[in-house]
Amino acid sequence: MWAPDQSASAAEAAGVPRHVAIIMDGNRRWAARRMLPRQIGHRQGVEAVRVITRAAGEMGIRYLTLYGFSSENWNRPADEVSDLMGLLKLFIRRDLAELHQNGVQVRIIGGREDLEPDIVALIEEAETLTRNNDRLKLIIAFNYGGQNEITSAVRRIAREVKAGRLDPEAISQETVAAHLDTAGVPDPDLIIRTSGEKRLSNFLLWQSAYAELVFTDVYWPDFSPERLKEAIAEFNRRDRRFGATAPAQSSTGKS
Repeated sequence: MWAPDQSASAAEAAGVPRHVAIIMDGNRRWAARRMLPRQIGHRQGVEAVRVITRAAGEMGIRYLTLYGFSSENWNRPADEVSDLMGLLKLFIRRDLAELHQNGVQVRIIGGREDLEPDIVALIEEAETLTRNNDRLKLIIAFNYGGQNEITSAVRRIAREVKAGRLDPEAISQETVAAHLDTAGVPDPDLIIRTSGEKRLSNFLLWQSAYAELVFTDVYWPDFSPERLKEAIAEFNRRDRRFGATAPAQSSTGKS
């Protein structure tokens, strides 16, 4: 069993953000630096997912979103794509029972139409089994792209307007948010990207409007709970103004 998690109020008092999202980057470069096959880098990346998910739950983070496979990653070599698909299946099969036992709710966002039926079945099994858990919401962005997500949301809204169920003048930011893959999930407070790259790469484009961004040179397989704490410490040094001229109340309760 995981160590006891902090209550929501205790986590807020400690400056722990409610929602942390991570762009897990650098698996291939981690492997290349060690003269290892890139598949080894991806496997070590899965180990880092396991470690960071546990650490997030124990720290009192309520939502953890991980960018696992983008809709653009299909352009990678076929054997690498196949290996990444296999790692998702391995992660669900090997870790689902432990995640469920420790109160983790699993949610996969992104398109499923391009995925093999056995992967879709595993995703649905994980979501169904864990849907009532509330210790940590683990959201994995797989076959995901922010522009695709917004485009799909616009299509769904347009269909509602066409059917007469929605007045165009009533469309608001809340309407759009409710049609995104992340409907019901609060926007991330902190987005971390590993490996030294400094861009969002089509990740949570709508949701990241007021997120704090922290970039680290550490490759994802080496990203540790200590590095996560460092990123949160940097988050707590920021004044979150949300467009205002004076610091606004943040989701951690810190102004």
